[in-house]
Amino acid sequence: MKNKFICRFLTVCCLCIIISGCGKPDKFTVKGIVAGATGQTLYLENTGLSTVTPIDSFKLKPDGKFLFKQKRPEYPDFYRLKLKNQTIPIHFSIDSTETVTFIADAHSFATSYTVEGSENSKAIKEITLAQMDANQEIHKLRDSYGMNLIPDTTYQESALKAIKSYKDIALKYIFGAPASPTAYFALFQQIDGLWFFDLYDRTDSKAYGAVATSYKAYYPESPRSKQLESLALQSLRVTRGERRSGLNLEDAKEVNFIDIDLPNINNSKIKLSDIVQGKAVLVVFTAYQTDWSPAFNIKLNELYNKYKERGFDIYQVSLDSDMHFWKNVVSNIPWTSVRDPQSVYSSIAAIYNVRQLPALFLINKKGEMSKRIESIEAIENDIKSVL
Repeated sequence: MKNKFICRFLTVCCLCIIISGCGKPDKFTVKGIVAGATGQTLYLENTGLSTVTPIDSFKLKPDGKFLFKQKRPEYPDFYRLKLKNQTIPIHFSIDSTETVTFIADAHSFATSYTVEGSENSKAIKEITLAQMDANQEIHKLRDSYGMNLIPDTTYQESALKAIKSYKDIALKYIFGAPASPTAYFALFQQIDGLWFFDLYDRTDSKAYGAVATSYKAYYPESPRSKQLESLALQSLRVTRGERRSGLNLEDAKEVNFIDIDLPNINNSKIKLSDIVQGKAVLVVFTAYQTDWSPAFNIKLNELYNKYKERGFDIYQVSLDSDMHFWKNVVSNIPWTSVRDPQSVYSSIAAIYNVRQLPALFLINKKGEMSKRIESIEAIENDIKSVL
């Protein structure tokens, strides 16, 4: 009897060990080799929605080997490896308890590395290289344009071609596997602070909708899912694609438009949401120092005087670098004029994906972003449509 009890006890213990051993580990591993970086510090960082957080570091020895172990994220998340003396990091994703292995050289750290153990991270490398190629090409074009070596049309056509080259690669993953970390990563790549995929472009809106819908289905509680849904809903409202989205507009009234809070001529901050109170508001990103600005403002003044009694207003955002020039020009303007001190590096302009000036957006009397106005000649008709 005693022997049977012992046998049963040992059997139960063995089962417990087996069961616990089959449980899902709670850590992921990042390891590999970085050649030519003896004595340098390698950092592991988490790339959050709005911040990059250092979570571990490793001082490299002559053999270049490194090893990080971290708690696995609750939802797919993004990380990067960064050498202290390198400006461009290696980006990768973690969506389980995988072990990801990198082989890199300090002299070509973020461009010629190899990665094993994560198909998403392999794809992210392709996306990153495509983004870098587009950035490099557009910077070359900008330099040539600045030296008057190429005309406007050549600059614009060539820049759009470089952007399309990136998008062609990104769209393979966005529509091929919209619930994947790669699709999310591809959607939010930037060039000089602007997203490649324009939130207010009808075609690009489909990309936001595809990733948002998939993330909501697979990871409904993820902060990234909520971010995607918010952006996709706003994009869909503007491009009039709400009914095709599969997303619930009634549950997201807070994403009617992206608020702006900037100082006016008296250095008092004025919120766009305070202006949008039962009015139709034209949001204008502009630069008063440009040649076309005087004639453009005359046109705005005509529209303002003509429709203000019917509940029309203007919220004009200046990206001028010269504050004093701006103040002199707007001192007699009757509508709200604010200025972003970040000028061309404006994060607000980046969120609105302003690629050229003037950029105009129309908010209706319900406080909903109605549309992005593509043609200046059509401004009046668009205003009438929301009055």
